[in-house]
Amino acid sequence: MDPFIEALKVKIIETLALEDVTPEDIDPEAQLVGGDLGIDSIDVLELVMLVEKEYGVVIDSKELGAQVFASLGALGAYIQKVQNAGGAVG
Repeated sequence: MDPFIEALKVKIIETLALEDVTPEDIDPEAQLVGGDLGIDSIDVLELVMLVEKEYGVVIDSKELGAQVFASLGALGAYIQKVQNAGGAVG
């Protein structure tokens, strides 16, 4: 398992106070928003704040958010891509 994705799972569970959810329950390729975890648009706002605060990565449009929050794998890949590019990804 990717340690970055595993750490991201834990942060998502803590941030959204997902009860009865363990990191093992989250499939990195499964639909993140509207999927089995019950993450809705309000939760997405909390995740945007988490990503900005913890990783310094800004998600500044609805279109980008839809792509980034498609799955945990997509979110993790985007965060790492931005960080590796020094924060400048368009």
